[in-house]
Amino acid sequence: MTDLGTEARPLRVAVVGSGPSAFYAIEHLQRQPLAIDVDCFDRLPTPFGLVRGGVAPDHQKIKSVTRVYERLAGHPRFRFLGHVTVGRDLGVAELARHYDAVIWAVGAQADRALGVPGEELPGSHAATEFVGWYNGHPDYRDLTFDLGQDSVAVVGVGNVAMDVTRVLAKTPDELAGTDIATHALEALRRSRVRTIHLLGRRGPAQAAFTTPEIKELGELADADVIVDPAELVLDPHTEALLAAAEDRTAEKNLEVLREFAARRPSGKSRRIVIRFCVSPLALEGHASVERVRLGRNRLVPAGTDVKAEPAGEAGTIPAGLVFRSVGYRGVAVPGVPFDERRGTIPHEGGRVLAAPGGARLAGHYCVGWIKRGPSGVIGTNKPDAVESAEALLADLRAGALPAAPERDPAAIPALLAGRGVRVVGWADWKALDAIEQERGRVRTVLRAGGQ
Repeated sequence: MTDLGTEARPLRVAVVGSGPSAFYAIEHLQRQPLAIDVDCFDRLPTPFGLVRGGVAPDHQKIKSVTRVYERLAGHPRFRFLGHVTVGRDLGVAELARHYDAVIWAVGAQADRALGVPGEELPGSHAATEFVGWYNGHPDYRDLTFDLGQDSVAVVGVGNVAMDVTRVLAKTPDELAGTDIATHALEALRRSRVRTIHLLGRRGPAQAAFTTPEIKELGELADADVIVDPAELVLDPHTEALLAAAEDRTAEKNLEVLREFAARRPSGKSRRIVIRFCVSPLALEGHASVERVRLGRNRLVPAGTDVKAEPAGEAGTIPAGLVFRSVGYRGVAVPGVPFDERRGTIPHEGGRVLAAPGGARLAGHYCVGWIKRGPSGVIGTNKPDAVESAEALLADLRAGALPAAPERDPAAIPALLAGRGVRVVGWADWKALDAIEQERGRVRTVLRAGGQ
């Protein structure tokens, strides 16, 4: 039996990352009848990860989940240490000296590439760059995108692709009521984009978007949605899989798409053209992207799923701007085991392994996308985080945590200060947030003409 977790010897836990998976793990720890001190680190001066930097600015209801995280951050045993990059400002071995357990919640920070010729041309971007740009993420806010192009291609049919398409297709008035970054709103006001091609590698039943996301495209003020009904015809294997599926999302998505296909274009100034069973073969152009050469795919059975196989060329589409949204990939943290093939931290039920299939790395746990890969929605992180937090607590009860030799809570802030790292605490972040809120309020008043 260990005395860790008592008032005399609180359990010290470092959580690296401050997105949803981090806070759900923290929530589970705070519910225990134990003395647990949590220090939450983030490389940015702001918390909440993709809820802040990745959720579309017109989806305020989704962002409201941060109210729960705010409550958790008010716990007297919680500290936020923003503007700290673990692996650079603070080493993994140093965390082990100061904390009894470390929870890695660093997400999936890289985009997967298309792997086609011309992908390096100007005008070819990761969708997350555009998302970060219009959300004011400090890594991306200074980027520029050529919105003077008439035709754009978005490769991928997940929710991020839906967000990018919707933001490109919305009118300035529709965007003005959101919390979109000012620089992005001004650039989008001048946008000359008129056609957005949304390209899916597999069929409509395999699309990863959720039903509310696809429905929103049909509700835009000045954009027609174009769907070829022939591309909604399902192969027999897909029909059988749909009939047997418990989750009815794909069926609901098909209903929406069929309704789009039955519509006649109403002459709106923008068009969203949704295509299925096509893949980029190359991005072509001279000094920048000018068009996308497409390949046609056919779907073939693959166990309980279908996979796309090449079936010849499908012509070209004009596109002076291309956004790829074909998945994320985790990035290795120096000193932390990493599975290069999967792009995740190797683990067993949330317990970090020294290598895939290897021995456990005592005291280290992982949650979220760096644990399971980039899948699911915000709520998916809760059971995932609880599993890992429970593994930590089980190891505590079993006396399997390597107790940290250095336990002074003031030691880490002092160490960082000695290295010239300007740590942003929770009170600092709240002050920043108040400034942002006030600036937003003033801009809203000015846009309304002072009324």
